[in-house]
Amino acid sequence: MPLRYEAYAAQRARWPASGRHILAQHDDDTVIVYQAYRPSIGAAAVADGRLGGGGFGMGRMSWIKPNFLWMMFRSGWGTKPDQEVTLALRITRAGFEDILAAAVPSGFDPGHFESREAWEAAVRRSDVRLQWDPDHVPTGEPCERRAIQLGLRGAALRRLVEECTVGVEDLSAFVAEQRELRHDRARLITPRETVYSPAPAVAARLGLAACDPPTP
Repeated sequence: MPLRYEAYAAQRARWPASGRHILAQHDDDTVIVYQAYRPSIGAAAVADGRLGGGGFGMGRMSWIKPNFLWMMFRSGWGTKPDQEVTLALRITRAGFEDILAAAVPSGFDPGHFESREAWEAAVRRSDVRLQWDPDHVPTGEPCERRAIQLGLRGAALRRLVEECTVGVEDLSAFVAEQRELRHDRARLITPRETVYSPAPAVAARLGLAACDPPTP
């Protein structure tokens, strides 16, 4: 199934203005996540239908982002070295739920762990790291809403590559086209994203916010 796109202005009007939210393109079976790589890794991933070739390192932590504009901020709209190719990975929804359920914050959060020692033990047990960062508008300024990124290593990364990925699309040409329109909110097009709601227990553990009124 190809990605769906929509005018940024229309999406911005309905997105939550603040709080922790997972914005993503998703359906009943799959979720889109983004990564940015150098051309050799990107070309191999598209050819193979999954990551692993072109110099991709399975021994490192690899970060996925379900939010397109957060990926654009991190990659400079595909202009940073070794981030020239933007990949959309379609992964199974069940796999994404498992990733969220296993995620442990990169830093100690006293609101979710009774002690630093308990957090450190959780870090040792999990191959998935979680970070909440300020989301960003197309021109790069931060906004009050928080965006999620998830770092995978070891068994979690192998499962993403070998079991959960059902499709890979190179969005580099689209990114280059829309990069020229990022200052024009009336014309900018982005992948269509809505708030993703995981299982209630996972949502509580991640500290997801209830949907607040959209940005004016």
